[in-house]
Amino acid sequence: MAGHGDEIFMKAAVDLAVRGRGRTSPNPMVGAVVVKNQEIVGAGYHEYVGGPHAEVNALAGALGKTSGSTLYVTLEPCNHQGRTPPCTHAIVRSGISRVVVGMADPNPHVEGGGADYLRKRGIRVDTGILEDECRLLNQVFLKHVKTGLPYVMLKVAATLDGRIATRTGESRWISNERSRRFVQELRFAADGILVGISTALADDPRLTVRIRKKPPRRQPIRIVLDSRLRLSLASHLARTAHDIPVWVACAEDAPRERESLLQAAGVVVLRLPAEDGRVDLPSLLKECGRRQVANLLVEGGGRVLGAFLDQQLADSCHFFYAPKVLGDAEAISMVQGGPRLDMSEALPVHDLRVKRFGEDVMLSGRFHKELY
Repeated sequence: MAGHGDEIFMKAAVDLAVRGRGRTSPNPMVGAVVVKNQEIVGAGYHEYVGGPHAEVNALAGALGKTSGSTLYVTLEPCNHQGRTPPCTHAIVRSGISRVVVGMADPNPHVEGGGADYLRKRGIRVDTGILEDECRLLNQVFLKHVKTGLPYVMLKVAATLDGRIATRTGESRWISNERSRRFVQELRFAADGILVGISTALADDPRLTVRIRKKPPRRQPIRIVLDSRLRLSLASHLARTAHDIPVWVACAEDAPRERESLLQAAGVVVLRLPAEDGRVDLPSLLKECGRRQVANLLVEGGGRVLGAFLDQQLADSCHFFYAPKVLGDAEAISMVQGGPRLDMSEALPVHDLRVKRFGEDVMLSGRFHKELY
């Protein structure tokens, strides 16, 4: 039977797990603590993909104090050989007498295997402690491992009247510097950043992470929806494609000569099904998932955001509002989708949260009520 103390120590493990954000994908964020006599004697988290798992780091921190102790871990310990040896073997060798697990491993090939292995070797295993918090922590991993698709986050900055640019396309800067710094955090956690060709041509964005963290991580893949391969060879994206990956998703009948020019610049061209001149988004997401893009940040523009919403392909949103009003019916709207002729067709947003960045306000939430 779990007690209040179990929740306190599991919360400590959850807080540790968050430190791995942006460095573990496509693997999960995991935290662990070793507790003896109601005191944390070892702590660790999964620091980067391919590195030691949280349990191993926590056990190392508790060296000499693990016998008879309790291990709290946010995700069921692995019992299979991957990039690293099975954590269950290290737990058994350590003399841990009890393991408290936040959530089961969702991988259908190994589900329950870690807990069963430990129980068969006389270790008590309790599961489901702060399960919702542990699941919320790893929505990206859970969706990717269950569906093979990336978790899709929409990001947009708008005026209070919902405009992302003037009628002439000017958009710098709607949001303030603090908001833009937070967007860098979103990019840091993403495996891929996606924009439409209209945004790429109008803004000539870099779509890079420009915050410095230790240890550093690779830059996310820059992805452009560009059915006719119109991306300029003089753009920041094309000129840096040899150093930071750029993918261009185009229609199957896009010009071959443009493909050759972009490929020579280092751009990866993905030919996908298209309809009415627009790349099929489900096909793109399937290809992204296959290529280990587990976390996709969609930054616009309005028609791209509208398409993801219309097809119910988005998982969550981060909408930034600046204290400005354009008051121009011809200014560019933040979402250009629909039409939805009845209020009952409006898409609900769940677990809505509000955060201030100076005078800017960010609203964030999920489009699915249930967690993955």
